[in-house]
Amino acid sequence: MLFTIAMDKLQKTIKQLEFNNFEVFYAKDIKSAKDIFENKILKTITFSNVSYADSITMRKTGVLEMLKDMDSIEFIETFSPDDPWETRINQRRKALTTDLFLTGTNAITEAGQLVNLDMIGNRVAAITFGPRNVVLFIGINKIVKDIDEAFKRIKTISAPLNAKRHENFKTPCQKTGVCNDCKSPQRICNTWTITEKSYPPKRIKIILIDEELGY
Repeated sequence: MLFTIAMDKLQKTIKQLEFNNFEVFYAKDIKSAKDIFENKILKTITFSNVSYADSITMRKTGVLEMLKDMDSIEFIETFSPDDPWETRINQRRKALTTDLFLTGTNAITEAGQLVNLDMIGNRVAAITFGPRNVVLFIGINKIVKDIDEAFKRIKTISAPLNAKRHENFKTPCQKTGVCNDCKSPQRICNTWTITEKSYPPKRIKIILIDEELGY
C-alpha cells in the first residue's frame, strides 16, 4: 500500500526517525500494526504495568483490549467515565511511572520530529519523560514537510476535530474548523512539544501505519 504516499517521502521519514534514535516499525495496515506490537515489541520488553493517552489510531488497532485481558500486568485506566474527574487525573499521574505507555502523535515532520499539542499535558508529558517505553501508533497522514506545516496541520485539522469529539465542550474551533486562539475554559490547545530525538535511544517506538488514520 505504499502508493498512498510517495515512496521516497515515506522512506525519508523513516530514515530520519531512525537517525533521531526512534525505533520505527512499518505496518501496511491496522492488523499488521497490532501484530507488530504483540510480536515485535511486547516480546522484547519487560513490563509489569501499562497505561495510555487517548489516540483514535491506537484504539482502532485493538491493542488496549488485548492488554486489558493480560492477567499478569496492571492496566491503569485513565478514561473511565465511571470515575470522577479527580480520580482520572490521579490515574494519569500514575500512568507517568509505568513501564509501557501507548498513544499517538499529532504530526511527524520529514526530518523525523514529533510535534504535539495537548490540553492537560499528560500525553506530551509521557512522551517526553516518565514511562520506560512509549509506543506511538501513527497513520501516514500525519507526515508533514516541516515544523511550520506541523503547526498548520494541528491548528486546522487535529485540534478542531479533536474538540468536536467532545460534545460537552464549547470552543470556537468546533464551529469554525480552525484554531481561534480562544480563551475558552475548555480550550484543548495548551501545551506544545517538539520531540527532536528519542532519549534514551529507542525508548520511543513508532508503528507507522500505511493508512490515513486519526486526526
